[in-house]
Amino acid sequence: MMHTTLKSLFLACCLCLANLAQAAGADPALAKQVNAFVDAWHDDAAHARMAYFDKMAPDGVYIGTDRSELWQRDDFKAWARKYFEGKTSAWSFKATRRNVYTAGDGKLIWFDELLDTPNMGHCMASGVIRKTDKGFEILHYQLSMAVPNEIAKQVTALVTKAEAAPVK
Repeated sequence: MMHTTLKSLFLACCLCLANLAQAAGADPALAKQVNAFVDAWHDDAAHARMAYFDKMAPDGVYIGTDRSELWQRDDFKAWARKYFEGKTSAWSFKATRRNVYTAGDGKLIWFDELLDTPNMGHCMASGVIRKTDKGFEILHYQLSMAVPNEIAKQVTALVTKAEAAPVK
């Protein structure tokens, strides 16, 4: 009996690992669609098109580089309006590398990307996308500045100093 239970447990673990292995990378055709979608999303911002926000889910979240930037989509849209309306560009992110992953059914997709930006240099980001009958929508996006380890202490000191300064 104990031997059979151990075999069953081992088999269940193997099945779980197989499912995780499936999540390791997206089907190439799906990855191509996701890359096109995320590139178009970045292009909307680069050309100050309000369609940028339509690519986010109504319950979508955007986390920016400042610790105060944790936005629900509609609040993010209201805050960012000043960067979009009447402008030719809001911000520009160009992906130089992106990895795309998916759950078994392809309806939940996540990615990480390395970005070049004109204002912040190299950044990194990760996102979660939901595939719906109408297409893709961004559920979660988190942007961070890529800080070389060699200067991390200097950057930390600058951040500490800035956060200690009185608000103007």
